Order: sequence, then C-alpha cells, then structure tokens
Amino acid sequence: MGERRMAPSGVHAADRRGDRIRERIRADHRHRMEETMKCPQCRTPMQSRRENYRWDASGLSNVVLIDVEVRRCPACGEHTVVIPRIEELHRTLAMAVISRPGRLAPQEIRFLRKWLGWSGQDFARHFGVTPTTVSRWESLEDPSPMGGTAERLLRLAVAHGQPAEQYPVSRLAEIDDSQDASPRLIAFKSSRGGWEQAAA
Repeated sequence: MGERRMAPSGVHAADRRGDRIRERIRADHRHRMEETMKCPQCRTPMQSRRENYRWDASGLSNVVLIDVEVRRCPACGEHTVVIPRIEELHRTLAMAVISRPGRLAPQEIRFLRKWLGWSGQDFARHFGVTPTTVSRWESLEDPSPMGGTAERLLRLAVAHGQPAEQYPVSRLAEIDDSQDASPRLIAFKSSRGGWEQAAA
C-alpha cells in the first residue's frame, strides 16, 4: 500500500499566510476601485456603463468616442469618461484632422498646434507670422483663414508624427526671406551609416 505523505506543518502555515496576504491585496484593490468609483463632488457611488460619448475636452466639438466607459453620479449628475491610451487617441485624432479634405477650421488649427506642443508664440515664430495672425487663424468669433501654404506646412509637421519636443522646427524660423533664392552648393559624403551632409 502506498504511504500517505504529510507535508511539513510549516508548508501549510506558509500557504495560509500567503492566502491571507493575497486576500488583503485583493481587499485593498477593491477598496481603491470603490473609492475611484465615488463621485468627486458628492462622494455618492457612481454608476458605470459603456456608451458613445461626445468628447469636447480635446477642443474639437465633432469628436465621438464609441463604446467607452462613462461613470455617472445618480445623485448630482457629475460624470467622467474613462479614456484608455489617451496619447494614442490624440495622435489618431490629429491624423484624422490632417487627412480630411477641405480647409482646417479654427478649432482644428488650435488642436494641431497644441498637439505639436507649441504655444501661440512658438507657432508664430515657426511659421514666420505674428502672434496676432495665429490668434486670428484660431479665432471662433472672427476667423481669418490660414493661407494654403501655411496650412500645408502645418499638416506636414503633424504628419511627421512628432510632437514639438522631437520635431526639428527651429530651423524654420531661421529662413531669411530677404536672401537671394539662388541655389547654393550642398556637399554630401558617404559613410558606413549612409550619406551625410558635409562642409562645402
């Protein structure tokens, strides 16, 4: 007959301690989730459901998020929307804005500028215009249309896919419109990594 082996008593005690620790962690997690599900205004438990949500926090009034979690307070009406991967959403939204045909609306220009990480002053400097011009491009009350060339340049900056801290736009401000437009010699040399610009 086979012998029944008994585990050392310390093993069962360790298992019980591990179970208690795991249960405390689960209870702590449940408590944190319940706290995050309380209304920030009146502390009433919020009700959560999935729905289509018009999201104007981006500064654009025409954005709808499909089937996202929305938490609503039944007592005071406060609500919050849970947006996973918000940076990816902003990038996708920026690509959708620059891909649509037609001129950019003032709120779209503002959204793209902010997505690039530019202040109004930065935008004006990069595009060689005054801050007042940028304000007029973004004005909802009395908009001044952005010129076609400037709009294409903005779309290209966004299409490059890099917010301002990674996009080398500082060179744009160095362009001197008063200089002659004749071509200058540009030298390149081949290296193991490929071609690179060299001193002429």
